[in-house]
Amino acid sequence: MIRIENHLGTIEISQEYFAYLIGNAVSSCYGVAGMVKSGTRQGIRSIFFNRTFADEGIRVRSENGRLVVDLHICVIYGMNIAEISKSIVNKVRYTVEEATGLSVKRVNVYIDGMKTE
Repeated sequence: MIRIENHLGTIEISQEYFAYLIGNAVSSCYGVAGMVKSGTRQGIRSIFFNRTFADEGIRVRSENGRLVVDLHICVIYGMNIAEISKSIVNKVRYTVEEATGLSVKRVNVYIDGMKTE
């Protein structure tokens, strides 16, 4: 749960909402082969439940009232990684700010693998 306080009150947004919102934005970017499990919690959870989850490879946290998004992705082999990353950062920042009205401080994209088509 992301909790941000401002002069109007407290805003609380669930991690599941961010997972679906950001997951759809990232997967629609050209060159992205998929999301990669990030951290031991996601890895252990997928082993026990034997399925994928919406927040796979996505972590959202709040720093000083602004959001920081960490993404772990797999790209298609032979694609320009710098352009894919730039596209993802722009798309995620725009999508989150338009949907929630919250400011995005940083989007970190980690390339954890490559796949051939």
